[in-house]
Amino acid sequence: MVPRPVNPVSAAPKGPVLGIETSCDETAAAVVGRTASGAPVILSSVVLSQTEEHAAFGGVVPEIAARAHVEAVDGIVKAALTEAGTGLEGLAGIAATVGPGLVGGLIVGAMTGKALAAARKLPFFAINHLEGHALTPRLTDAVAYPYLVLLVSGGHTQILLVRGLGRYERWGTTIDDALGEAFDKTAKMLGLGHPGGPLVERAAASGDAGRFHLPRPMRGEKRLDFSFSGLKTAVRQAANAAAPLSDQDVADLCAGFQAAAADSVRDRIGRALERYRAELSDLADPVLAVAGGVAANGAIRAALNAACQGHGVRLVAPPLSLCGDNGAMIAHAGLERLEAGLFDGFEAPVRPRWPLDEQAAPMIGFGKRGAKA
Repeated sequence: MVPRPVNPVSAAPKGPVLGIETSCDETAAAVVGRTASGAPVILSSVVLSQTEEHAAFGGVVPEIAARAHVEAVDGIVKAALTEAGTGLEGLAGIAATVGPGLVGGLIVGAMTGKALAAARKLPFFAINHLEGHALTPRLTDAVAYPYLVLLVSGGHTQILLVRGLGRYERWGTTIDDALGEAFDKTAKMLGLGHPGGPLVERAAASGDAGRFHLPRPMRGEKRLDFSFSGLKTAVRQAANAAAPLSDQDVADLCAGFQAAAADSVRDRIGRALERYRAELSDLADPVLAVAGGVAANGAIRAALNAACQGHGVRLVAPPLSLCGDNGAMIAHAGLERLEAGLFDGFEAPVRPRWPLDEQAAPMIGFGKRGAKA
């Protein structure tokens, strides 16, 4: 990541940080501080989803998302400050997601955060959305550096080694669709609606995962990358062959898709854990953390747990409320940067594409929220 300039307000007192998240279709704000013992604590977390606004379109419409953020952000921030009991006067800093994401939404959140920080003469933190996810294990489970993280969402599928704050190594990424995107497109293809992930998982619960023979993308490959486009195509071909589809056909297709995706993830992560254990063999508590919206999927969690058990690694998965986009992870990332003395100026731009590991070679096949590479 880009080194952060030291802001003149670097001597600001330690205390809670307000985080604002508007990178896609959730308007969220939260306040995160520390207990007397130093443990991070979520003082408030308010999330407003735009699911209904986008449902008719089968996916997120950027202009609609941006307008919804404009209408909601002030009220969401006020609610988070009220719930936390801090008000603006009790804050030590303000953080906002500035990338990657949909540019209209990013502008709304960034400008709101900068305006509040300027008005209160508080430090501002320009947060990478992926860093918020990657640091969530430290918020929820006090995980020590270094650790491995699988970031799986609608726009991102990556394996990252988190060596420290601002020190991220990308070990693998998707070469085409992100896993969450594949779930969403499968749901749309089968007429289930939006957002697709929970709907596919729900339908799969009553399906026969073995009825349709679907591929396990990248299984056996030495490289640690992912691919889900071919699996999505195989589902479409199977659906066309079985048309017209009954409810049971849809359930069986969902079950088969989910099982194939979970098998692929288990294989990819198993290979990543082999490298992790070999390169960091002296870790007393090796951890694989999972983050992002797809981390809420039970089959994916089970596959990861099985892989971890086979390699002597502890799996850390966030509570469901912190799997999707939220302000708490942004506030927590800001808190860690506050304590490290890493501040941003108000000139910090929004960055629709912003990889965590900027040294990693770009990959062809970006997803819908950019910078998966």
